[in-house]
Amino acid sequence: MRVEPYLFFDGRCEEAIEFYRKALGAEVTALIRNKESPEPPPPGMLPPGSENKVLHSNLRIGETMVMASDGHCQGKPSFQGFSLSLTAPNAAEAERKFAALADGGQVQMPLAKTFFSPCFGMVADRFGVSWMIIVPT
Repeated sequence: MRVEPYLFFDGRCEEAIEFYRKALGAEVTALIRNKESPEPPPPGMLPPGSENKVLHSNLRIGETMVMASDGHCQGKPSFQGFSLSLTAPNAAEAERKFAALADGGQVQMPLAKTFFSPCFGMVADRFGVSWMIIVPT
Protein backbone atom coordinates (compact mmCIF):
# COMPACT_ATOMS: atom_id res chain seq x y z
CA MET A 1 0.00 0.00 0.00
CA ARG A 2 1.14 3.56 -0.76
CA VAL A 3 -0.15 6.96 0.21
CA GLU A 4 0.51 9.64 -2.40
CA PRO A 5 -0.38 13.33 -2.15
CA TYR A 6 -2.89 14.84 -4.56
CA LEU A 7 -2.70 18.64 -4.73
CA PHE A 8 -5.47 20.85 -6.15
CA PHE A 9 -4.09 24.15 -7.44
CA ASP A 10 -7.50 25.57 -8.33
CA GLY A 11 -6.48 26.93 -11.73
CA ARG A 12 -2.69 27.32 -11.22
CA CYS A 13 -1.58 23.72 -11.79
CA GLU A 14 0.45 24.31 -14.94
CA GLU A 15 2.31 27.16 -13.21
CA ALA A 16 2.94 24.89 -10.21
CA ILE A 17 4.24 22.08 -12.43
CA GLU A 18 6.77 24.41 -14.06
CA PHE A 19 7.82 25.75 -10.66
CA TYR A 20 8.41 22.24 -9.26
CA ARG A 21 10.28 21.19 -12.40
CA LYS A 22 12.73 24.06 -11.89
CA ALA A 23 12.85 24.07 -8.08
CA LEU A 24 12.92 20.32 -7.43
CA GLY A 25 13.70 18.65 -10.75
CA ALA A 26 10.17 17.19 -10.89
CA GLU A 27 9.47 15.00 -13.90
CA VAL A 28 6.01 15.13 -15.48
CA THR A 29 4.97 11.54 -16.18
CA ALA A 30 1.35 12.31 -17.14
CA LEU A 31 -0.74 15.38 -17.96
CA ILE A 32 -4.34 15.39 -19.13
CA ARG A 33 -6.30 18.56 -19.84
CA ASN A 34 -10.03 19.00 -19.27
CA LYS A 35 -10.69 19.03 -23.02
CA GLU A 36 -9.01 15.59 -23.31
CA SER A 37 -11.36 13.90 -20.83
CA PRO A 38 -13.18 10.90 -22.31
CA GLU A 39 -16.31 12.06 -20.45
CA PRO A 40 -17.65 15.61 -20.19
CA PRO A 41 -17.70 17.09 -16.68
CA PRO A 42 -21.05 17.31 -14.88
CA PRO A 43 -22.88 20.57 -15.62
CA GLY A 44 -21.61 23.48 -13.52
CA MET A 45 -18.50 21.65 -12.29
CA LEU A 46 -16.02 23.76 -14.29
CA PRO A 47 -16.21 27.40 -15.28
CA PRO A 48 -16.31 28.36 -18.97
CA GLY A 49 -12.86 28.73 -20.49
CA SER A 50 -11.25 25.96 -18.45
CA GLU A 51 -10.83 23.54 -21.34
CA ASN A 52 -7.02 23.81 -21.25
CA LYS A 53 -6.75 23.53 -17.47
CA VAL A 54 -5.16 20.40 -15.98
CA LEU A 55 -7.62 17.61 -15.24
CA HIS A 56 -4.89 15.34 -13.84
CA SER A 57 -1.11 15.18 -13.71
CA ASN A 58 1.58 12.99 -12.20
CA LEU A 59 4.89 14.46 -11.06
CA ARG A 60 7.81 12.35 -9.95
CA ILE A 61 9.84 14.19 -7.31
CA GLY A 62 12.75 11.98 -6.37
CA GLU A 63 11.21 8.61 -5.59
CA THR A 64 7.76 10.03 -4.84
CA MET A 65 4.75 10.47 -7.08
CA VAL A 66 2.77 13.65 -6.49
CA MET A 67 -0.51 14.03 -8.32
CA ALA A 68 -2.00 17.43 -9.11
CA SER A 69 -4.85 19.13 -10.92
CA ASP A 70 -6.57 22.46 -11.36
CA GLY A 71 -9.60 21.18 -9.46
CA HIS A 72 -12.58 23.53 -9.82
CA CYS A 73 -10.46 26.33 -11.34
CA GLN A 74 -11.64 29.02 -8.92
CA GLY A 75 -8.17 30.58 -8.52
CA LYS A 76 -8.02 30.16 -4.75
CA PRO A 77 -5.79 27.20 -3.86
CA SER A 78 -5.82 26.40 -0.15
CA PHE A 79 -3.33 24.06 1.47
CA GLN A 80 -3.76 23.71 5.23
CA GLY A 81 -3.11 21.11 7.86
CA PHE A 82 -0.23 19.25 6.20
CA SER A 83 3.34 19.58 4.95
CA LEU A 84 5.29 17.68 2.35
CA SER A 85 8.58 16.45 3.80
CA LEU A 86 11.58 16.51 1.48
CA THR A 87 14.70 14.63 2.56
CA ALA A 88 17.97 16.07 1.24
CA PRO A 89 21.24 14.09 1.28
CA ASN A 90 23.28 16.98 2.73
CA ALA A 91 23.08 20.58 3.95
CA ALA A 92 24.14 22.08 0.61
CA GLU A 93 21.32 20.31 -1.23
CA ALA A 94 18.86 21.22 1.55
CA GLU A 95 19.85 24.88 1.20
CA ARG A 96 19.40 24.76 -2.58
CA LYS A 97 15.95 23.12 -2.41
CA PHE A 98 14.87 25.39 0.46
CA ALA A 99 15.89 28.55 -1.42
CA ALA A 100 14.14 27.36 -4.59
CA LEU A 101 10.89 26.62 -2.73
CA ALA A 102 11.11 29.91 -0.80
CA ASP A 103 11.28 31.95 -4.03
CA GLY A 104 7.97 33.81 -3.94
CA GLY A 105 6.94 31.91 -0.82
CA GLN A 106 7.29 32.38 2.92
CA VAL A 107 9.94 30.96 5.25
CA GLN A 108 8.20 29.48 8.27
CA MET A 109 11.36 28.23 10.02
CA PRO A 110 14.82 28.97 8.60
CA LEU A 111 17.17 26.06 7.97
CA ALA A 112 19.09 25.28 11.16
CA LYS A 113 20.58 22.47 13.19
CA THR A 114 18.04 20.80 15.47
CA PHE A 115 18.16 17.97 17.98
CA PHE A 116 16.79 15.62 15.27
CA SER A 117 18.64 16.87 12.19
CA PRO A 118 21.87 18.63 11.23
CA CYS A 119 19.74 20.78 8.89
CA PHE A 120 15.97 21.30 9.05
CA GLY A 121 13.61 24.09 7.95
CA MET A 122 10.04 24.82 6.93
CA VAL A 123 8.78 26.93 4.03
CA ALA A 124 5.46 27.58 2.29
CA ASP A 125 6.01 27.89 -1.46
CA ARG A 126 4.37 30.52 -3.69
CA PHE A 127 1.23 28.36 -3.96
CA GLY A 128 0.87 27.95 -0.20
CA VAL A 129 2.09 24.33 -0.08
CA SER A 130 4.02 23.78 3.15
CA TRP A 131 7.35 21.94 2.90
CA MET A 132 9.68 20.55 5.57
CA ILE A 133 13.25 20.14 4.33
CA ILE A 134 15.36 17.74 6.38
CA VAL A 135 18.81 16.20 6.25
CA PRO A 136 18.81 12.87 8.08
CA THR A 137 21.22 12.29 10.97
